[in-house]
Order: sequence, then structure tokens, then C-alpha cells
Amino acid sequence: MADHLEASVTLPSDPASVAAARAYAVGTLTEWGLPSDADAADTVRLIVSELATNAVEHTLGRSPTFTVHLALDHDEQVRIGVTDSHPRFPRRLPAAVQQDNGRGMVIVRWLSAEYGGRVRVRPTREGGKTVSVELPWPVRAAPATGRDEP
Repeated sequence: MADHLEASVTLPSDPASVAAARAYAVGTLTEWGLPSDADAADTVRLIVSELATNAVEHTLGRSPTFTVHLALDHDEQVRIGVTDSHPRFPRRLPAAVQQDNGRGMVIVRWLSAEYGGRVRVRPTREGGKTVSVELPWPVRAAPATGRDEP
């Protein structure tokens, strides 16, 4: 495989675009060698879903589109990023607010930590932001929690 692969797609900031973003990300990573039926594919699907949903719902009409970026470096790390043109960075909301919404970044941070990755938020030159997740590649199954499943 190549030392570095990149792919991206720009979609309208519309709720229907979230499903398209998920399908694009998993389809691209499958082309790069991630089995589409693996637990890791579900993790990528959920991360992209949460980041794309945030780009659609929390930009207050100031971002007509969002872009999903994927990059694979040296078969060691995959980066999944979503860029929008709204300048506000994600914020941690009080627990009372998180009961109905605001859990997207909590889920993304938790999944990233479970898989040995990290989350970054960076401003863009155009005044927006990119929220990205870096995960080891190939994405491995999360470690066992030590709990017995019912």
C-alpha cells in the first residue's frame, strides 16, 4: 500500500448528508483495507456520524457545507476529520444539557481513547475549524473491559 493516501468529500450542511458522510468514510477505508464488517468500521461510522451531525446542527447556518477528510499514513495511522466554516469550537456542556444533546463529542473522545487515538480541534485559515480523530491503523478492536456480557 502507498505510504500516504488521502480522500475527501464536501457535502451540503443538511441532515441527509450525515448518512452520505458515513457511507463515504467507511467505503473509502474499506478500499484501503478495513473490513467493512469489522467492529472498527462501526467505530469509524459512529465517529463520522457524530462529527458530521455536529457540523450540520451546531453551525447555526454559518456553514453551508462541511468536508470529510480521510488520510492514511504509512499503514500506521488513520485521520478522520470534519471541517466546517463556523468558528466556534466544540464545548463541553453541563451534565443537565447533555441529557438531551451535547453527547457527540463525549462519544467521539471516548471512542478515540478506547482505540488508542486522540481528538484534535484546529482552526482553518478561512475562519472555521476541523475536528479530527487520529487512530492507529489498522484500527484494532477495543480492549476487553473485563465485564461479563449478559
